This record gives sequence, C-alpha cells and structure tokens, in this order.
Amino acid sequence: MKNLVKTKWFTYGTYILLVIVVVFLGMILFKNNNTFKNVFVSFFNVAENRTFDYRQWIKVNHKHPLPNDDIVILTVDDASLEYLWDKYGEWPLPRDIYANLINYIEKQNPQAIIFDMMFIKSVRTSPHIDKYLTDTMNKYENVYVGMNFDHQPSDVRKPEDIPDRIQYILDNQSNIDFKKATYENCRLILSSLLNGDVNIGMTNVARDNDGIIRTVMPLLVYKDKFYPYLSLRAGLDCLRQERDNKITIDKNGKINVAGTTIPLNKDGETFLNWYGEAGTHTQIPLYKVINEMDSTDKSKLGKTYDFKDKIILVGTTAMSLHDTKSVPIEENTYPGVEIHATFLNNILDNNFIQKTGDIANTLIAIAVIAIVGGIVMFSSSTLFAFLSTSLFGIAYLFVSYYVMELYNLWIPVIFPILAIIFAFTLSILAKYLMKSRDFEYQYKLATIDGLTELYNHRYFQDTLRKQMDIARRYNQPVSLIIADIDFFKKFNDTYGHQTGDAVLRQVAQTLTKNSRATDSVCRYGGEEMSIIMPNTSATEALNLAERICKAVAEKPFHITPVETAQVTISLGLATFPENAQTPQDLIEYADKGLYYAKEHGRNQVGRY
Repeated sequence: MKNLVKTKWFTYGTYILLVIVVVFLGMILFKNNNTFKNVFVSFFNVAENRTFDYRQWIKVNHKHPLPNDDIVILTVDDASLEYLWDKYGEWPLPRDIYANLINYIEKQNPQAIIFDMMFIKSVRTSPHIDKYLTDTMNKYENVYVGMNFDHQPSDVRKPEDIPDRIQYILDNQSNIDFKKATYENCRLILSSLLNGDVNIGMTNVARDNDGIIRTVMPLLVYKDKFYPYLSLRAGLDCLRQERDNKITIDKNGKINVAGTTIPLNKDGETFLNWYGEAGTHTQIPLYKVINEMDSTDKSKLGKTYDFKDKIILVGTTAMSLHDTKSVPIEENTYPGVEIHATFLNNILDNNFIQKTGDIANTLIAIAVIAIVGGIVMFSSSTLFAFLSTSLFGIAYLFVSYYVMELYNLWIPVIFPILAIIFAFTLSILAKYLMKSRDFEYQYKLATIDGLTELYNHRYFQDTLRKQMDIARRYNQPVSLIIADIDFFKKFNDTYGHQTGDAVLRQVAQTLTKNSRATDSVCRYGGEEMSIIMPNTSATEALNLAERICKAVAEKPFHITPVETAQVTISLGLATFPENAQTPQDLIEYADKGLYYAKEHGRNQVGRY
C-alpha cells in the first residue's frame, strides 16, 4: 500500500513537472523569439477583444446599463444636413448660427454645451462672424470645443505651442506609459478661442489593431504636457462644479474625482462601457432646434425641448460627413459624438469597465487548472471527466459575462479556456500514466517473488503452459531447467535465515544474468528455481545449463560484509516434445534430472 501511495504521488509529481516544463519552455520561446511573441500576443489580444465585444453586445441587448437622461445630442443627421444646406446654401454652416444656438440654449441653464467640432480657420469674407462666435463661446463658462493632435511631419505643419491654460497638471503616481497617447503635432483652432476663456479638449480616438474603438485616452501628451480628452474635461467639470486643471493618477492607475473612478490600463487608456447601438442617447436633429430658435412665434421658445441642467453635445451623425467609428456592439458603427456621449455617461455614472491585471489573470489560470485537474483526477470515468470539464468551461463563460454586467469587471476568457483544455489533456495523460503504473505495480505484485525478484510459481505455471501451447502449434521445442542450491539448509543452520535469503538473491541474480532475454527465470519454491526457454532444443538447453552451473560455482557469495563462501547448484533438464507432452510431465522429467544430479555429486546438470 505504501508503494502504491508513492506511485500516485510520483505520478502527481510527474504531472506537475510536465506543466512546469511546458510553461518554462513556452517562456523561453516567448522571451527569445520576438516573431512568436508578437504573433502570440496579437492572437490573444484579438481573440480576447472579441470576447469583450460579444459580452458588451449581450449586455446592451439586455438594456444594461441604461443611458443617462441628462445627456442630449444635437445631431447634424442626414435630414439636418439636407435641410440646413438648402436653407443656408452652404456647408459648413455659417458660424453665427452656432453662436445663436449657444445663446438660445443658455437661456435654459444647461450644465454644459460641448461641440464635437473644430473651428480651425477664419472665414476671410466674414471675420465679424468668427468674432461673434468666439466672443459668444468665451462668454460662457460651460461651453466646450474640440481640438485635435496628430503626427503630421514638421515640414507639412510646424508644431505650435499651446496655451498653458488648456493643459492638465498631472500628479502621476503610477507606472503608466503614455507613449501610445503621445503626439508630435497639433491642428490649432481659432486663436481667439485658444487664447480666450472657452474650455478646450482633444477629440483623438484610440483604435485597437483591428480598427475597433474599445477605449479612449482620457489624457494625451504633446510636447511633454498633458491635455484632456474633450468629454473628460466636461465630465470632470460637471462633477466638481468648477474648473480645475489638476488631476491625480494613483499608484493603482486610477483617476478618482468626486466619487467617480476612471481606471487606466498600462497605456493610459480606459475601457468604455457601452449603452447600446447608435442612437441610444437622446438625440434631437439640429434643424428642429434651429427652426424653433428662428421661429417668429416667441411664445414657443423653449417649450418643445427642455435643456435645463442637461449636458448638450453638438456633433455630426450624417453618414456623408464620414465621422463614423467602428465599435464593439452589433451595429458596429458609431458617430464620434456618441463616443463622447458614452465616455461622458461613464464618468457621470461611475460606470467604467476595469480589466483584470496580470497577477489576477495568472491566479485565475492557476485556479482553473487546479479545478480541472481535480475534476479529472477524481472522476470515475473519462466521459464523466469530459462532461464535467465542459460544464465547468460553460459555467466560466457565464461567470465572465455576469461579472462584467454586474461588476463592470473584464476577466479573461481565451487564456482560461485554453488553460482548461490544456489542463484536461495533461490530467487525462497523468491519470492514464497513473493507471498504467498502478496496473504495472499490481501485476508485479501478482507475478514477482518479493525475495528473489524472480517470477513467482503462479507465473511459472501459466507461462510454461502457454509456451508449450505455442510450441505445439508451431512445432517448436521448449526446454525447462529446474535448479536447486546445494546444501542450502547448511547456510540457514550455520549463518541464519537472513544469510540464506542473501544467498538466494545472489543465485537468482546469477541465473538472470546468464539467461537470455527470451527466457523466463522463476522461483519454483523454497531454494528451487526454474528457467523456461522457448524455442530451445535439448542441446542448446544443456549448454545454457552448464554455463549457469559454472557461473554459480565460480562466483564468490557474500555471507557477511567481510566473508565469502562457495555456492553450487544442481540442475535438471527436460525438453518438449522429446521428454514430455504436458507441462506436468515436463516438470516431473526435469525434477528427476535434478535428483539425478544431486545423487551423483551435485554441482552438475542431470538428465533423466
């Protein structure tokens, strides 16, 4: 039983060692082969991102979470584009229209008016209109306008300096690397806006390698200074109810402002929590608001649309204006202004997705491997283990979804599922090895003599019968040797039974060493041993018997650590079919030869 337990622990150790070796080799390959590393990382990132997309798609179809009613989008949709183009005869719209729109909405005291638009160059023919727009924007503290960074070469556009009032003073206590969020050039908006009082934020988007937007960069870097994303600036100002250009990233990579936590990944990005397909947030076509604004019936002003305490985003949704982005949810395209709305909604509701880190992912993988290993090791059958492991994998998929829906936590799917397959395969292999070793051990217990480590009497009987059946079928000879240690009782009486046992073991070793690989050396009983020799004639058997007899006689046998003695054996020989036709007759004939050898002086081969 102790040996059986040792065997099981050995197999468990082999399983664990195999896992360690595979992981170690994978780490070496991963570290030293950049091509493999890039392919490996790219595969897992793309596959894991797809699981995120699928979970988000299920979640928004379950209407969870719900969009914030305080966010309203004034959209330049297809209808507005056509209507306003016909009305004003040009696109882009005259800028005084936006100034009038701001003044009109401000009468209802909104929280903020955010333009997902860039007012870049002056209209040379109408400088007074630009001044009217900029004066209007600079007049209100709750108006926000966009600007953009890029990587244009300096010989195309000189990288200009930006007023310090736009930047954020960052206290970065984390190890986040903002390299991905760093830009080399910028596209300036009107100088009267840059140098005025209007709030300015960036509109750059962060796409993954597959072109899909799953994150935004709340902070962007230009000339070693940090600048806020447009909807970050507006959202934090709404939370703090005041302008504040100071921001802190704690050691865990999180921005904490007024009860809202914005988790950042190692590249300084934050994952968006989506609310639905395009059009989920409240949208009002811009032309309808402008029509109400231009109405001569002043009694209707502000009656149709309530903007009090609302956060108003103004942007384009018309397909012909090409401001659409690929996003994770089913419809797969989103106008840029709705990405701002989504990020702003996440800020207001403290509703960001947080992805687990490397340590947590490693612990999840270890736990998954341990659970699957336990399922397989303690299952009664391979089919039950397979079904249980499959159910566990399905359960993990459900857990990964509900953890994201209920706790906004993105736990990995691809690596744990691969770990489940990996652990199941290795566990089945380990279990097979364990069963093989158990079978081998049990077989050994049933067929091997514990003292001499020769085959036992039961094995001798079965093997002799089988070999004679084979010999009879193929017309081949089988020879049998029965050997007995001469004067063995003298060793036991003189030196004790332990010395007698030692002599037995040494004689057994000598017989085994001088026999052929095809021969079966067995302990027949007491001090008697036998050798079954398949396909061996009487002459060949005699030569082998004489060689064994001589080898025993010439070998010094240790009876104490410092004392040796001479041991001899007597042997009897029989061959099928010359001497016998049945196993019992063959044994009896060899036994008679053994007695003949003993009666005629011992230490020789006797033949009856």
